[in-house]
Amino acid sequence: MFMAPDKSSQKRAWVTLLTRSSYLPGVITLAHSLSLHSTQYPLIVLVTPSLPQSSLRALELESKHNHLLIVQSIDPLLPPANQKTTLIAARFEDTWTKLRAFELTSYETCVFLDADITVYHNMDEVFDIQLPGRDWIGANHTCVCNLDHDPWAPDNWERENCAWTPLRHPSSMTSATPVPKSAAPPDTYALLNGGLFLYHPSQSLWDTLHSHFLNSKELPIYQFPDQDFLASFFLTKWQPLPWKYNALKTMRAWHPNIWRDDEVMGLHYIVDKPWERRVASDGIGGHLGRDGETHKWWWGVWDDWRRRRDGDLVDIMDGLVAKPLHEEGDQKQCEENKEKGLPVPVPSVATEDGIDGHGGGAEKDASDQRRNTNGVNGSCLEFPVLRKPRLGEQGTCCL
Repeated sequence: MFMAPDKSSQKRAWVTLLTRSSYLPGVITLAHSLSLHSTQYPLIVLVTPSLPQSSLRALELESKHNHLLIVQSIDPLLPPANQKTTLIAARFEDTWTKLRAFELTSYETCVFLDADITVYHNMDEVFDIQLPGRDWIGANHTCVCNLDHDPWAPDNWERENCAWTPLRHPSSMTSATPVPKSAAPPDTYALLNGGLFLYHPSQSLWDTLHSHFLNSKELPIYQFPDQDFLASFFLTKWQPLPWKYNALKTMRAWHPNIWRDDEVMGLHYIVDKPWERRVASDGIGGHLGRDGETHKWWWGVWDDWRRRRDGDLVDIMDGLVAKPLHEEGDQKQCEENKEKGLPVPVPSVATEDGIDGHGGGAEKDASDQRRNTNGVNGSCLEFPVLRKPRLGEQGTCCL
């Protein structure tokens, strides 16, 4: 098994999990975006035996370019055989294994990142956030607005019950709604999102957590395995973090009260992934056609990465992302989007600031900040350039 040079002496590390090749583009761009924004800490990629050899080969080749990478093999973590689970999507079956991140006891401080997060600002500062105790975690609140009325969501998942709704910019950049002392799941203010969490690994914490996992009677009721478990296990020991570290892409339209494009540090590409489909010249993409803008940002990072790589690595990775659109393909995709009625309008949400729920707040403050070429036949697509170009680096992300 390949492993990158040991960097554990740094005592701090980013951590992610990779169990299937379909998420490899996310891991590659996560590592690349961390490097672009000059993180001081390595990225540990936990891999399971389910990962194909071609993906392991790609990680090995990438580590020769990006020395942040450490690849570590682990066994899957699954509920006891007699426990039946109720998941809202099959893709969550692997996420129990995220809990093995707590086994990294050679590190003092870790930040777990889901493989579908991309970094747009240096956010090493998250390691310096002081938690009340070393057996605490820091994480974001779950957004429970459910403006599209997904049928799987509990009845209390409404905008007025969302912990992000009372907040306003700019105070939301450095603070989050506290968890009420009496709150407990399924109270919405007690729910955390497991896409990013800050923690201090230790053997005692892992032993306690693992024992709770093996003996808990609650596993069958969890819809989101890892984060529901974490919310229960750390019930009185989790500290809410500001939205900017784990900015769910849906919040761009749902929470204009806090969202600002240029202040996103870590963007979480929940639901469908940007690498699965190119954004055509109509700018439509992603969930219900609303995520074209943020998906363009991801493609900008991808194109920057690809321009710097060659050979077998690029061949492997090109097979895992959507192929570029040429004129005919672009026209066809635009027609398909129109036939499907995309984008589906965002339900209007009135706020105290007079900002509606159509992403207006984000657009108003960030209309001029994103400009780069990454399009069809030279058309201009936009994504945020949130760092100065390095010496000798062009200011574009074109192939």
